[in-house]
Amino acid sequence: MGKSTGFLEYQRVNRPALPPLERIRDFGEFHEDLPEDVRKEQGGRCMNCGVPFCQSEFGCPLHNLIPEWNDEVYCGNRPHALSRLLKTNNFPEFTGRVCPALCETACICGMDSLEAAVSVRDNELELIEAAWEQGLMEPVIPAARTGRQIAVVGSGPAGLAAADQLNKRGHSVTVFERDVRPGGLLMYGIPNMKLDKSIVERRIRKMELEGIEFRTGVNIGTYLPGEKLLAEYDAVILCCGARRPRTVDTVDEKTPGVCQAMDYLTENTKALLLSAKGPVHRPVISARGLNTVIIGNGDTATDCVATAVRQGAASVTQLVRKPRPADTERIWPYKSTKEKTDYGQEEAEAVYGRDPRMYLSTVKELLTDEKGKLCGLIVRQEEKEIRIPCELLLLAAGFAGAEEKTAAAFHLSLNEKGRLGDAACRTSNPKVFAAGDMRLGATLVVTAIAEGRTAARAADEYLEGYTNL
Repeated sequence: MGKSTGFLEYQRVNRPALPPLERIRDFGEFHEDLPEDVRKEQGGRCMNCGVPFCQSEFGCPLHNLIPEWNDEVYCGNRPHALSRLLKTNNFPEFTGRVCPALCETACICGMDSLEAAVSVRDNELELIEAAWEQGLMEPVIPAARTGRQIAVVGSGPAGLAAADQLNKRGHSVTVFERDVRPGGLLMYGIPNMKLDKSIVERRIRKMELEGIEFRTGVNIGTYLPGEKLLAEYDAVILCCGARRPRTVDTVDEKTPGVCQAMDYLTENTKALLLSAKGPVHRPVISARGLNTVIIGNGDTATDCVATAVRQGAASVTQLVRKPRPADTERIWPYKSTKEKTDYGQEEAEAVYGRDPRMYLSTVKELLTDEKGKLCGLIVRQEEKEIRIPCELLLLAAGFAGAEEKTAAAFHLSLNEKGRLGDAACRTSNPKVFAAGDMRLGATLVVTAIAEGRTAARAADEYLEGYTNL
């Protein structure tokens, strides 16, 4: 333990963020790094508990060795800190940006208040970014190859983690992605201001240099039969996500102006990526000048709020089915039920002068103009009905499971929850494994990485009879 009294002497300091009205001018990341001496102090706040709940089942799904690398950060031993971090986490640059930091909710420093927890996520992100800048993330090519060929279908966090692990083992890995760029959810589902796409591309380049092949624009089950993969590869790992959206009973999705949230976010990211290489491209679906309503209260809904604000929506309203959370006492190590104001709501309030959320509200009826386009909503809020203008309605009501066609391509069936695979990521075909959102349903990036690692172990054991992953 580098500083035995650090948690008493140093206060938590978060990475500074640009003010809302400044950061909404573009889609760039808006947090800044702390000075080196302050970052060391933040590492020194770690108590090195006898039982570190931050890396237990209450904290990190990856079981990151958090006290160990916090200690090394405080002592200034960056190479050792990096080695401990990468031992359990393939992509700290992703989790350091988008993980909800379950480790911090389980931190003993934060027993009384989350504001006192060790800033684990920020420490992690600063550590890995410094490693990239200092040239410590050079490609590592396996010294020998096993001769085994493995196909990974899907290049989201689970697929990338599985591919990375199996490549380190010496297997030859090919990753198939149906979109034009690899990255899956990381590339298209998470807005650029939370995870800049250059960060994803940087990691993909490193993996390619280490020997992993990426084949994009290939839709398994449509353009490439599953039987072909089974014939050409020794094992197949399906990491195809849970993209089948939940529907809203009172909303006709065929109405012009109604859109699924993930389609909306994807189109905005594609426009940004195209604009980076030439003239400015406008997204196919845009909130610019429109009264925009989002149904949902999760991270995707918040991302839609923030994206609509940046696009210049006339107004932004977020319909939340549940009541406003009560400001109750936090029971450690579980999260408080206190209302959370995320970056999107903060930005909407700064622009429109109010919190965009309407609690205990549902859509009763869609209103359309003479051309059949959406022009308003009848919203039921508690016992009253409210008419609000709306030309763009975004559905962020969650996901109902994986798409059936990919599983069917391998003659596999999803269960009643739309999922595939058992706890060890195995399927009824011993040659096929499933991981990530496809196995668990929509979950966190950090959990998906852990899933990919589990699937890699299972596939490696199937191929070699044992595993050292």
